[in-house]
Amino acid sequence: MLHSIRRQIAFVTCALTICTLFLCWGINNIFLEKVYYSEKQGALKKMYDSLNQVNGIEEIYTEDFDLKMEEYCDNYNMSVMVMDTSLHVVYSSTNSDDRTLIVPLHNYIYGDSYDVNGNYTTEIESTNHYKLTKTRDTRFNTDYMEMVGSLNCGYFFVTRTALESVHENVAVSNRFLAYVAIAVMLVATVCILYMSDRITRPLQRLIAISAQMTQLNFDAKYVGESTEEIDTLGENMNKLSEKLEETISDLKTANNELKRDIEQKIQIDEMRKDFLSNVSHELKTPIALIQGYAEGLKECINDDEESRNFYCEVIMDEAAKMNGMVQKLLTLNQIEFGNDTVSMERFDITAVVNNIISSMKLLAEQKEVSISCNTKKPVYVWSDEFKVEEVFTNYMSNALNHASKEKKVDVRIKKQDKEVRISVFNTGNPIPEEDIEKIWIKFYKVDKARTREYGGSGIGLSIVKAIMDSLHQKCGVINYENGVEFWFTLDSE
Repeated sequence: MLHSIRRQIAFVTCALTICTLFLCWGINNIFLEKVYYSEKQGALKKMYDSLNQVNGIEEIYTEDFDLKMEEYCDNYNMSVMVMDTSLHVVYSSTNSDDRTLIVPLHNYIYGDSYDVNGNYTTEIESTNHYKLTKTRDTRFNTDYMEMVGSLNCGYFFVTRTALESVHENVAVSNRFLAYVAIAVMLVATVCILYMSDRITRPLQRLIAISAQMTQLNFDAKYVGESTEEIDTLGENMNKLSEKLEETISDLKTANNELKRDIEQKIQIDEMRKDFLSNVSHELKTPIALIQGYAEGLKECINDDEESRNFYCEVIMDEAAKMNGMVQKLLTLNQIEFGNDTVSMERFDITAVVNNIISSMKLLAEQKEVSISCNTKKPVYVWSDEFKVEEVFTNYMSNALNHASKEKKVDVRIKKQDKEVRISVFNTGNPIPEEDIEKIWIKFYKVDKARTREYGGSGIGLSIVKAIMDSLHQKCGVINYENGVEFWFTLDSE
């Protein structure tokens, strides 16, 4: 990766380090000597201030003065000479006849610029009390900074400091800084490469994780060991990965639901076609019978009263069946489209069940079916009493019509936590497994011949399912070896 962030960090950091070192070397090379000169000037002026505090010969010959001068000369590499008004040397840090100090002092006193040693002098600063100069000794090719002048007590002084040490110090400092710069650049390069690799390694992991995310692989997770920004970014990418996985999962779920909705729409269209076909079929037979017997009455096929009454009974019976089926369809339509009002009230479900059983005893006796109920005690529920009666009546009608073998119907009411379960069991043949889910569909009949015997329309269980859905309750069917159980639940609290 030619333009990788690791190379960029290493290059930029190395470049900044090298530039900083060169800048330090340049500043040192240009300004260090001037700083040294400024320090030397300050030292000479400090020596002047100290000498200017002398009031006479008595103080110059004291031990304190001698120690003070010696300290100054040692600390600043200076030489000093003091002469009285008679031009006698009263103090000298070197030999009293040191001409290198006497000559500039004489030149200052007499105003003579002649130097027997042939030195070159450059004036730096001049006042009424002293003159500060830079002198080059041609004999030894050395430079000095001198201050010569008069003191408040009338004495004359000259002080000198060598500048050769300044040049040497500057040269040594520059060489040392160059060596340090080389060493620092080598160490810095190694450290920068290591640190850039350490910094970019998590980024490379994040790049690998993001590459896997583009392939919709969300198993790879970033694992950090600190709270740095990159680790925070990694944690955010983990959250993003989880969120993307969750979103894609939701999209797939929504897609599956959409497919299911499309399938349901297709199924509904098929059911609508079946519904129209079933309604037409169910109405065709009674209408044909009514039409036939009505025509028979009109044409007076049988003149006797008994035949006419039979014809009228058939017409009335078929009309009643058609009316019942239409009423059931209207009821089912109202429930399915939410046009039927649900009236919630608290009532005794045991009383409702026993009343319906009592009303069906005559039908049960005609079919030779025995009915039993497990309880007579009051059990209170919250629901729409009228709708519950219709559900239980449908269950009982189906049980009586399909009871066979032992011909028993067993009704059970059982309280479970906050709900009551009502079940109707009848002995007989179990419902085929492939028909279990279809029995709740309008006009669906498991045994069409048997249904036709008792005049069933195949709408009853559809009404049960619609009512229980409107009440937000559950209902179902369970197959047993010796029969079938239909059940539903109601809230007890």
